[in-house]
This record gives sequence, structure tokens and C-alpha cells, in this order.
Amino acid sequence: MAQATERVGYDELATLKLVALDGALTGRVTVTCAALADQLDASNQTASRRLQQLEDADYIDREITGDGQRISLTDAGERALQREYADYRRLFEDDTDVRLSGRVTSGMGEGSHYISLPGYMTQFRERLGYEPFPGTLNVELDEDSVRERARMDALDPVPIDGWETDDRTYGPAFCWPATVERTPPEGTDAERYETVHVIAPERTHHGDDQLELIAPEKLRTELGITDGDHLTIHVSEQ
Repeated sequence: MAQATERVGYDELATLKLVALDGALTGRVTVTCAALADQLDASNQTASRRLQQLEDADYIDREITGDGQRISLTDAGERALQREYADYRRLFEDDTDVRLSGRVTSGMGEGSHYISLPGYMTQFRERLGYEPFPGTLNVELDEDSVRERARMDALDPVPIDGWETDDRTYGPAFCWPATVERTPPEGTDAERYETVHVIAPERTHHGDDQLELIAPEKLRTELGITDGDHLTIHVSEQ
């Protein structure tokens, strides 16, 4: 699960929002500490320090120029604002589900091994209410969904604790309830499977564009899908 570094608090996120509103979300924008300080109702030194903290946290890219600083948000910065946005949606909107879409891909075959381990399987039965099919369905998210995925961090997951044997330690993971829809051929109804969880190990080699799903049954069979098929995943909280 993505988390901000200790250097980034509410004040820095407010600064990030301001530079994003000035245009740094979609491109580079020139920012001066004096103008930013006016917006923040703070000193020039405070504005400068917050920009430095955002840069140190890899939330912004900036280039010092003769007339100020050229600033743009990084992917990490955009994800931070997406998480803030998701929190406000939870306050003011009834529908807080996260809608993601992408295409089915073949994984590396590790899912079957890890899902079947007794230290995880016992928790799946107790906390998810079912014993998952031994394997994960891998989905490569489209560009918009990669950004949207950050909003999952505002949803309360089902925690799966880490555990250890005499030989090694296995890390924790997080699960979010989800519903999966297969985009149907034209003129046919969508196929839907509701007992699904997105699973995200705390440590993973997958990038933000990769999503892993578990379910009581083999999703490829139940939905009749193969690599390249398009899916929509509606993620909620427990």
C-alpha cells in the first residue's frame, strides 16, 4: 500500500494542491516563493521549505530558473492528491467505490504458490470467508486506472498478517472486496463475478499498472476469459 513519507504532512499536501491548481498537474508551471507564500498566508521561507520537502518526497519535479521555479507533479504527487480526493468523496458522497479497468495478462506463476501457503490460507478463510482458488488473475490497468488506483488507499482493506516458519518470513498483504465484469461482445450481456478481492502484498515486484485478483473459483473459467480480454473491476471497502 502506498504511503507518504514522514516529511509530507497536511501543510505540504496543501502546498501540493495549490501548485497542482496552478497547472503543475498537467504540465510545468512557473512558481515563485513570494506568490506561493501569499497563497499559503505564510513566509517566503515557509513556502520554499515546503517545496523542498515535496521534492525530497518525490512529489514534484522542479527546475530553478531566473524568474522562479518550473514545477510539475510526479506520479507519486498525483497519487497523493488522488488519496486526498478519495477521502473527501468518503465524506460527501455515498458511492466511494473505485472503478478500474484493464486487460487480462499472464502472471509469473507465483500466485499459486503463495496463495496456497497455510499461513495465508487460514487467514483467507477466516477474514475473507472463503478459500481462494490457488492462483491470482493478473490485470494490466489502463492509463487512467493506474492513476485512479491511488484512491484505493483511502478504502479500508482486509489485513492479512505476515507470518514465519523456521526457514523464512512471509510478509503481510491487504485485500479489498471487488466485483469483476467482463466486457462482453457487442449485443450480449456483461458477465459479472462478485466474490472477488484485490490482493496487494506489502512488498511486491509488480508496478502500479498491475492488479492481482483472488476468488473462490478460477476466474478465467467462470468468466470465460483469456489474455487480452478487457475487465472492469469495482473495488470497495470491507
